[in-house]
Amino acid sequence: MASRPPDENEDQARQRWLVINAVRISGAVMVMIGLLGIEQVFDYPEVAGYVLVGVGLLDVFLVPLLLARKWRSPGE
Repeated sequence: MASRPPDENEDQARQRWLVINAVRISGAVMVMIGLLGIEQVFDYPEVAGYVLVGVGLLDVFLVPLLLARKWRSPGE
C-alpha cells in the first residue's frame, strides 16, 4: 500500500495541535516558576509569583479552549 502525501488540512490541523499544546506547556511552566517565586526560591516580589500563577492557569485551562473554538471547522 502506497502512502499518500499529507494534504494541507492535515498539516494545518497538526500545526494547530502543536500550538495548543505549546500554550499548555508554557502555562504549566509559568505556574511552576510562579510557585517558586512565591516560596522565595527566586528573588523577585511575591506578587509577581501570584501573577505568574494566575496567567499560567489561564494559559493551561482557558486559552486552549478559546483557540480550539476559534479554529473549529465551519461545519461543526
